[in-house]
Amino acid sequence: MPNLLSELFKHNLWANLRLLDACARLEDAQLERKVAGTYGSLSDTWVHLVAAEGRYVALLSDQQPDQSFSEHTGFLGWADLGERAQHSGERLIALAENFDASRVLRGIRNGESFAIPAVVPMIQAINHATEHRVHIATILTQLGIEPPTLDGWQYGQDHLSAS
Repeated sequence: MPNLLSELFKHNLWANLRLLDACARLEDAQLERKVAGTYGSLSDTWVHLVAAEGRYVALLSDQQPDQSFSEHTGFLGWADLGERAQHSGERLIALAENFDASRVLRGIRNGESFAIPAVVPMIQAINHATEHRVHIATILTQLGIEPPTLDGWQYGQDHLSAS
């Protein structure tokens, strides 16, 4: 029987990779397209989404974030982005499979100590990715491109069976 939390993160990875695949065929000018009410250009939004997932993994793993990839480094190509999305997605799934909801994360950020329930970045990871996938889908639609269906129904049809 699937673990609900890990299944949510499996859906998250599936949705990210499916949408990445749809965007990988775009021309450079399309990658820079911005639409009011969204994060920014397609390329900037993708970098932000994937870099943030890496930071959530680092926080939940008691590690330092990867400084070689962030919103400051910019878009390094679809292959790099896909590898990073795959890696962070798999790590989030692994974290979800053995998740301790009572765990408290402690550390220092920007010179200030913090203590937050570990469930907070797990919730944020799902919410954040969903929000920015919607931004990306909105931009694709404005470009006249039908974004892939990323909802739970499609994921269930593609990956889960009731047998």
